[in-house]
Amino acid sequence: MTTKDYQRLSPLMIFLRYFKNHKFLFTIDILCATGIAAIDLAFPLVTRSALYDMLPNQAYHTFFTVMAVVFGCYLLRSGLNFIVAYYGHTFGIRVEADIRRDLFHHMQELSFDFYDQNRTGKLMARLTSDLFELTELAHHGPEDLLTSILTIIGALIVMASIRWQLVIPVALTIPVFLIVVMAMRRRLGRASAAAKEKTGHINQEIESSLSGIRTTKAFANETVEGARFDAANQVYKTSKREFHKAMGLFNSTTEFFLCILNVIVIGFGGWFVMKGSMDYRDLLTFTLYISSFVNPMRKLSNFSELFANGFAGLNRFVEVMRTQPTIADSEGALPLQNVRGEIAVDHVSFAYDGNLAVLHDVSLQVSPGETLAIVGPSGGGKSTLCQLIPRFYDVTSGSISIDGMDIRQITQQSLHENVGIVQQDVFLFADTIFENIRYGKPGATMEEVIEAAKKAEIYDDILAMPDGMQTYVGERGTLLSGGQKQRIAIARIFLKNPPILILDEATSALDSVTEAKIQRAFDNLAVGRTTLIIAHRLSTIRSADRIISIADGVITECGSHETLLKTDGIYAQLYKTQNALALSAMQ
Repeated sequence: MTTKDYQRLSPLMIFLRYFKNHKFLFTIDILCATGIAAIDLAFPLVTRSALYDMLPNQAYHTFFTVMAVVFGCYLLRSGLNFIVAYYGHTFGIRVEADIRRDLFHHMQELSFDFYDQNRTGKLMARLTSDLFELTELAHHGPEDLLTSILTIIGALIVMASIRWQLVIPVALTIPVFLIVVMAMRRRLGRASAAAKEKTGHINQEIESSLSGIRTTKAFANETVEGARFDAANQVYKTSKREFHKAMGLFNSTTEFFLCILNVIVIGFGGWFVMKGSMDYRDLLTFTLYISSFVNPMRKLSNFSELFANGFAGLNRFVEVMRTQPTIADSEGALPLQNVRGEIAVDHVSFAYDGNLAVLHDVSLQVSPGETLAIVGPSGGGKSTLCQLIPRFYDVTSGSISIDGMDIRQITQQSLHENVGIVQQDVFLFADTIFENIRYGKPGATMEEVIEAAKKAEIYDDILAMPDGMQTYVGERGTLLSGGQKQRIAIARIFLKNPPILILDEATSALDSVTEAKIQRAFDNLAVGRTTLIIAHRLSTIRSADRIISIADGVITECGSHETLLKTDGIYAQLYKTQNALALSAMQ
């Protein structure tokens, strides 16, 4: 289904559509549940026949034959119960897995601004705990609803055939019961949704605290984090208070209705027996039917709770699925092919969230194969400009084109395939070094990975590790040094081999010796490619064809290293400051 389908359809219809791929399991579940209901309906009739005919007429052979058949039916019922429990839950888990799959893939399509506004812990809750109760809803929901209705209707028909006058008070109780249940279900649904929202808060706090555990220990702030967790945990302890209150009121009310059914039947039936218009054996049959009648009524009440919990998670799922990516391929977008690497930035302005202006009317032309260095004070807009080129965000006004094609008319996949980025904040997956390097080119051979590692000056380090390429790097690469992580990220980009390179402080975590080696490798890689280098350490960009400085969202200077030194502007000031600091450190 597309995002428009999720926007058009109701949550219930969306949920039912996930049943289509598992129709066989669903059909088995429903048929077996219907068989269980049929056996439950038959037993009171068998009992009535035994009391009226078989025992008074001393038809003992028939009686024990019927009891043997009933025994076999209950063996069959046990088998059907196993099938319902096993295959029904299998069906529910598969539906949940399909929903989780679609949610994850949709999250992969959402733009950077979505993740700017949503914390990881909250999104994790959407993918995990919010969907757990959908398994129970998918399994028990249709099964309980259908079998309960069939059992109730069947019981009413049989009871009416015995004494229709006694069915009237029972039948009148059912609508009142359903009205009360539906009214309370709405309250239960609201309470469940509120509880899920609050319990998501503790997931966020746990995710944040565990991700920052090293910073916590470095600042000896375990007490602070403990207090923050305790506050979140306190919210969790009270988060379900309203839900449990609504559930308690719901359960006590439904139990009252279910219990008074026996009182109604015994009361009215006893009156009919006293008048002589009803046999006590019919009254006994009625009470047996009320017992089989109460079970589906209880299932219906439980279904309301299940529905409330499941649909609270379903609605949160649908909310994300209805979110349109702000960056999407335009109709008729074309793949970027045979890239020369010419970049044109034409009067570009950009503001985060439409109001935090970062770039102001920036124009820039980068020739194919040119190495352009971008310098300037922090917060000036350097990284933002480089994030606009691969279209991680859309420009507020103006345009950016590659080889004469507006990037908004290029498919995002081909754009990202042809633009390689090495960022200052390196992210490594909790996997081996081999898999982290090969992430730049999934399916690359060991020889290709080794060659990329050699170019990134990390191969000797890898050989010195106990498991070599199969060394586990830890969560976010925590088992490696900062320089090793940076060089693995650089090896990734060597393996990807894109025609356009963006290096955002790519050598910031390296020592001077390794930086010099990497710089030579970058110089070799940049030959014949368009390369944009964001750098604070100006010693790394002397070989750039051109240098621009950006401050307060505008390009303030443009020229070669020597030209910019002569103009004595921002670049010259940065260069002199860094040289003075280096000289001071040496002294």
